[in-house]
Amino acid sequence: MPVSSCGLRRLELSVAEPELSVDFFAGVLGWTVIAETGGTFTGWVGDRLAAQVVAGEQGWRVFFGGDEPRELKVNSSVDGGRVLHGPWAPAPRGGEPCWVELMTGEPDDEYWSRELGWEVEPGADDFVLYTSSRHGDPRAVAGRLRTERAQGWQTYFAVDDLAAACAAVSELDGRVLLEPTTVPTGFIASIEGPHGGACVLLEQPKGWGGTWAS
Repeated sequence: MPVSSCGLRRLELSVAEPELSVDFFAGVLGWTVIAETGGTFTGWVGDRLAAQVVAGEQGWRVFFGGDEPRELKVNSSVDGGRVLHGPWAPAPRGGEPCWVELMTGEPDDEYWSRELGWEVEPGADDFVLYTSSRHGDPRAVAGRLRTERAQGWQTYFAVDDLAAACAAVSELDGRVLLEPTTVPTGFIASIEGPHGGACVLLEQPKGWGGTWAS
């Protein structure tokens, strides 16, 4: 079994209009944007990388930290290097990734346990927590929801004021797919940019995973 992954190495958004998309998310999440080589852009919160935006059509891609870089199922991979976001990383600031959740109609918890060394903690109804004990006590590292809705890894970003963030989404020609509501993770809204990149906003999470941090 591989050493348990304890969080995200990085996030990547693959869209047809990377420059326009990174400007949208910078406007909503307050990123500092840096133009990289080859038409790639990165969004930063202070000295921490929030996401990379590249040309393509795959949407969000999740890169978990691990000891052996490799491709995984769905929109995910394992990447080497320091984990930037997770239960043992610094608490998420506004604009940073703060949680990931696998949306799937056909759960395969054994696969994720085998590939990433996670333990499975059953929750209510069709939800489970994936936990990691890599650095001692087990902590929530990701969630899994059985659903027939959009499939794949759902990305969450922290915001200081959810209402203000949703207003910025509308002002920048994005869409609020799910109006602000309270779920077990916390106070959230689902949004999408005018050029793609649907994600979830989570207001003032006290740690990785919002309420799951406790």
